[in-house]
Amino acid sequence: MEMVILRMEIKEYEKPFYRISIFRESAEVQVLFDPEEKVLRFETKNAFAIWLKRHERQLRAMLHNKRRDTFYPGFGLTFVMRVGKDVAAYNDRSKIVVLDKRKDPCKIFVLDDSKEELDKLYTDASFLEREGIGGIAVIHENTAGDYRLYHEAINRQGSCQLELVAAIRGLELLEGVEKVRIVTDSQYVRKGLTEWIVNWELNNWMTVNGEKVKNIAAWQRFNELSKGKYIEFEWVKGHNDHFENTLCDLYAKSASKHSFFCKGWVKM
Repeated sequence: MEMVILRMEIKEYEKPFYRISIFRESAEVQVLFDPEEKVLRFETKNAFAIWLKRHERQLRAMLHNKRRDTFYPGFGLTFVMRVGKDVAAYNDRSKIVVLDKRKDPCKIFVLDDSKEELDKLYTDASFLEREGIGGIAVIHENTAGDYRLYHEAINRQGSCQLELVAAIRGLELLEGVEKVRIVTDSQYVRKGLTEWIVNWELNNWMTVNGEKVKNIAAWQRFNELSKGKYIEFEWVKGHNDHFENTLCDLYAKSASKHSFFCKGWVKM
């Protein structure tokens, strides 16, 4: 799958449409977009417009995800268009999404299943909002089928942030391992680390709404840890009798409730 870097700039507002210029190197296409009714119209007819129409679904997804109040003349954004991307496959939660940075800075693709011999990290988190204390748990299964468990209490985080911290801690614990599968019940982790982060980095860690990405330090830490690695992301439904996920959930909750002594590895 090829990644093509494009740039957009909102030129003017002609109610109800915003006129937007999209650039690919020296080529330009102008489109009209109504953020209220989600209507998209192509104004330019050229080879780039034909190419862009073939990837219209990705363009629409970006424009639809942008908040209405962040449309204004002068707004600019750099973004990636994935050529050959099977959008339905990426949105299929049963698929495995792969981030392969061994030779390419950001090679991403989808698998129905994987036969790779690799270490697995099962991760989960829990957050007690009233107490302001959270916990994470990571189960490491090596290629021989042996298990070990790590859990840790963490203060002043939210549930989504802690899910990300759990994935990061797992990679830190296996820093010397090249091939890893992360099994998580968090779409925030799965999508953030395989789709969103590419565009954030291109825009100096700004979102499609022109705002600073939340938890920048954590995302940047993951970005650094993933260099030179082959990482598979498998999503599982939480609280659905998945053995390792259920165990991670229990240990994460235990870590948040017994924070005064909880940090480190546990033999299994």
